[in-house]
Amino acid sequence: MNKRIGKVAAAVNLAAVVGFAVSMLLGSISGSYLTSIGIAFSFVVLISAFAYFGNENTRVAGLSALAFAAMYALCNLIVYFTQVTTVSHQGLNTQAAALLDYRQFGLMFNWDMLGYCLMAVSTFFIGLTIEADTKADQWLKYLLLVHGVFAIGCFGMPMLGLFTAGMAGGDWIGTAILLFWCAYFAPIGVLSIIHFSKKS
Repeated sequence: MNKRIGKVAAAVNLAAVVGFAVSMLLGSISGSYLTSIGIAFSFVVLISAFAYFGNENTRVAGLSALAFAAMYALCNLIVYFTQVTTVSHQGLNTQAAALLDYRQFGLMFNWDMLGYCLMAVSTFFIGLTIEADTKADQWLKYLLLVHGVFAIGCFGMPMLGLFTAGMAGGDWIGTAILLFWCAYFAPIGVLSIIHFSKKS
């Protein structure tokens, strides 16, 4: 059962990441938000599975990864649930939209960046739990650990005010960064499926 849950979580996460990339390329804002919700839900289960299969020596790293994964999911679910409910269905005045509309690089965008910072910290810790016995697991461990570097930019950029409403090319730059992230994270899903397939 635990092996199967890990594989399914990895597959759902992979599908959500691919769906997120496709939605951005097609310009489907609602699709991007809904697939992001799928990424958050499946990521928590995925990290739980990795933590479960970790050994005694990596227990603290696994529990830390799970805690950061839960914080990431909460941040991002608040952001994207707000977009598909309050922002989509209620006529917001200019001030409320500046805070709640993700596309205006305000409060919700900053929460989203904090969420991805927490996700990156989670992947770093869970990478420490993987015993890389095969080439595929070596790549998985490497990608998870290096993904932790994303935490620095995601935490620092909002503080530096690098994204602001109405900035020239803001939408294009944001989309390019997210597509790069999708291209980086999708192989983690594939390698995770392989990883759990070998578990007894």
